[in-house]
Amino acid sequence: MKTVNVAELKNRLSTYLQLVRDGEEVIVKDRNTPVARILPYGGSAMTEEERELVASGAMKLPPRGGVNWKKFWQMPAPNLGAERALRAVLEEREEGR
Repeated sequence: MKTVNVAELKNRLSTYLQLVRDGEEVIVKDRNTPVARILPYGGSAMTEEERELVASGAMKLPPRGGVNWKKFWQMPAPNLGAERALRAVLEEREEGR
């Protein structure tokens, strides 16, 4: 478990969120008084609405162990071309997504 004051959390939010993604719990302090706890998101913490969204396929759960964002951002960007991208957006609108 890590502890962090608000100012440091604000300045290094990405670092602390990565710790949480890796399963670490972070206690947030304001003037050395604990005020919040950041926990990894788990299936048991889901609301009923989130469960319904998952069941309907409108929402996907994050993979176990979290997303490897470093690997994600190293992937090449898709090159659809403007025409193909516009066509895809228009088709989605027609389908009512």
